[in-house]
Amino acid sequence: MSTAYDAWIGREEERTQRILATVVQAMAATLDTGAAPAPGEALPPGWQWLFFNPVAPRSELGADGHPKRGGFLPPIELPRRMWAGSRLRYLAALPVDAEATRRSRILKVENKVGKRGSLWFVTVEHTTTCDGRICIVEEQDIVYREATPPAAATASSAPMPPRHEAEAQWGQPFTPDTTLLFRYSALTFNGHRIHYDQAYARDEEGYAGLVVHGPLTATLLQQLAVAHGGGRRLAQFEFRGVSALFAGRPFRLEGQAQADGSLALWARGPDGELSMSATAAFA
Repeated sequence: MSTAYDAWIGREEERTQRILATVVQAMAATLDTGAAPAPGEALPPGWQWLFFNPVAPRSELGADGHPKRGGFLPPIELPRRMWAGSRLRYLAALPVDAEATRRSRILKVENKVGKRGSLWFVTVEHTTTCDGRICIVEEQDIVYREATPPAAATASSAPMPPRHEAEAQWGQPFTPDTTLLFRYSALTFNGHRIHYDQAYARDEEGYAGLVVHGPLTATLLQQLAVAHGGGRRLAQFEFRGVSALFAGRPFRLEGQAQADGSLALWARGPDGELSMSATAAFA
């Protein structure tokens, strides 16, 4: 079925950027991982999201802190947008301090109707190359939705039935604080106010507090996958956001090995609610 945004399907843009060692060092400090990868070493999975981000002038930002509608992405006028999930393939190492190029292409623009009204889904393929090699291919899902009253948005994040403890073979607690969110927003040049402006997050978008970035949680789950991958190289990772996590509220990163050698992973909030589900496969 044709839509008003069909003309955006197939649209492409390209960004070239050095995978700066200083940015990688700042990320290592932000996550408290210890020593950062040195120039020439492989960038850890998920850290590619620190790069190739749009740099919009402050005068061209919307009320939510995102760049205004239009440009590469279709000008969908629904006021709320979020990164709903991704499917990633890691094909070759992306070296720190190397120059890399990311080519982005819009694959799909779809309209659906949910419980609270109209939803638009935009799927973008990002292909990152370095020295003529394809390093990472990602399909990213962006969802646009209508605004919901603050009370309704808060109710939508009510706890889901907790996962049974026996399902998790291993896990670790994680407590996000406001400094972590501030640093990650700065490193990714993410101006979305739900991550640093508590009054806006609460009163305008109806959240219970400052929201933990979805890609930050996905990065932590990839770290967990690598730690429990038995020394194997992470080759594929897929994640889907389910509900929000908030600054100052501890959550858990958990996982379970599967019969085919892959891992099932998830993040769950302090009340046991599922926040993000993911799968990881290895080379």
